[in-house]
Amino acid sequence: MTICALEGVLALDSPHRAALTIAADGSYAARLARHDDAAGSWFPERWTMDGHEPYAVPLPGRQPEEPDSELLPLADGRVLILRRVADRFALSLLYPTGPGTGELPLGVIEAPELTLLPPAPGGMLGYALAPGEASTALWLVHGGARGPEWITEVPGRCTGGAWLDRGGRLLALDRELAGRTKTVVLDLERGAAVSPLLQITEDSNDRLLLADPDSGLLIVRSDAPGHDRIGWGVLGSALPVRFPECLNLADGPRKNVTPFAVQPGQMLMPESCAVALRIDTADGTWLGVWRPSGRQLRQLPAPEGWLPGAGLWTAGGELLLPYATDAVPCGVARMAVPLEPARATGIGPAVGKGTAVALRADSGDGPGTEGRLVADGDGIVPAFGNVDSGCTASAQPKILEGEPPDAATHPQMCRPVPLQQAPLAAREAQWSSISRPVRIWAGATQPVDPATHGDAAEVLTRTAASDLTE
Repeated sequence: MTICALEGVLALDSPHRAALTIAADGSYAARLARHDDAAGSWFPERWTMDGHEPYAVPLPGRQPEEPDSELLPLADGRVLILRRVADRFALSLLYPTGPGTGELPLGVIEAPELTLLPPAPGGMLGYALAPGEASTALWLVHGGARGPEWITEVPGRCTGGAWLDRGGRLLALDRELAGRTKTVVLDLERGAAVSPLLQITEDSNDRLLLADPDSGLLIVRSDAPGHDRIGWGVLGSALPVRFPECLNLADGPRKNVTPFAVQPGQMLMPESCAVALRIDTADGTWLGVWRPSGRQLRQLPAPEGWLPGAGLWTAGGELLLPYATDAVPCGVARMAVPLEPARATGIGPAVGKGTAVALRADSGDGPGTEGRLVADGDGIVPAFGNVDSGCTASAQPKILEGEPPDAATHPQMCRPVPLQQAPLAAREAQWSSISRPVRIWAGATQPVDPATHGDAAEVLTRTAASDLTE
C-alpha cells in the first residue's frame, strides 16, 4: 500500500491503494487532497460520514505533505499521519482546532519501510509493518502507553493485513518466505504467536484480500488454478476454496478486479454476503457486485468522482461509495441491497458468463421514484436522484473550514471486548484444492451451518475441476 512520489506513475487512486481510508466503525474517513493553487500541493482532509450529510474538514500542516504520507482515521475524529523524514518515519495525530490544525507528535520509528495496516476493530488502535531483509516488524503506532511500541518480529516479508475478529485479536498477514507467499495469522493476545492460515497447495502463492468476521467469508487470490485468480472460502469450513469463472482475471484485456468491501452481519450465511469490487478496464473503472451464491459478477457504472477502492457496507445493507467532484467536493453515494426483480432494457455491459447487467431509468409507479436506476436479479440498486452522474448532490457544497458550530462532541470509545478463548491451534480444518486436502488453521472460527456446508467427507472425493472452478 505504498505510492510513488511521481504523479502519473502510480496515482493515489491506484488499485493497490484506496484513495480514501475509512475508520473501522465508518464514522470518519481521511485522504490526501490537493490544493487548487498552481503547485497543487497535498494536504490531509478528514471526512465525517456518520451524519445526515457528509462534510470534509481540511487539516493542513505547517508545510505541504508529501504524496507518500499515509493517513489512518480514528473513531474519535483524530487522524494519524505517517510521514517519511530522511531515513525514519514520524507519527503524529491531527485534529481540527477552530480555523487551524492541531498536531500531537507521537514519536519516530527508524526503518527502511513502514506501512500502516488497515484500521483495527474498535477504531482507536493503529498498527504498522516495517519489512526488513529477512523479517518484518509489527509496531503498535497508536494506542500504546509510551508512543510507538514494537510488538514482534515475523520471519519473512509481510504485506497486506486483514482482521479476522471483532475484538482486534487476530491479524492475518501475507508472508513471503522461501520464494512463496502464504497467509499467516498473528494472535495479539498470545504474544503475537504466528500460525499458518491459508495454504491451498505447497507450491502456490496464496494471499488473503478480505475477511468478514461475522460470516467467516474469506476472499483470496491464488495462482493454484494455474494463474492468478480470485477465490472464496469460509473460515473453519471443510469445503474447498472456490474460484468462480466470473471473477477470472483473464476474462478480458487489461482487466483488474480488486475486492474492497464485504456486506457484514450475515451470520452463518457466507454464500449470501455481497462483495463490492473495483473493476479496472481499458474503458475505465466500474463497480462490481458479486455474491458466492449468485455466481454472477454484476458490473455497474460507478458514481461520478468516485474515489476508487473506497467504500463501506453498513449493517443496514447499504453500500456507501465516497466521491468528490468540482461541484460536490465531499459526497457519499448510497446503494441499497437487496433489490426486487425489475424490468430490463439492457443498457449495461456484459459481464460474468455472458450475462448482461440490465439497468434502466425507471419512470416510477408512484411519487418519489423518478430517476431511479433498477437492476435485475439480486444485484444492487443505486438510490440516486441523478441518473446521468449516478449520485446525489450533497447539502454540504463546500469544504468546511472547521467543525460545524452545532456538531456533537466526538463519541467516547470503549475498549473492544477480546475474543474469548479462540482456539487457534486446538482445531484445524481441511481446506482442499486441486485433488487433496491441505491444512488451514481456523483462527477465530465461526459457527458452521450444516445445511450449507455439507459433509466434510465429500471434500476428499472432489475432482480438480470442481475444486477450483464453478
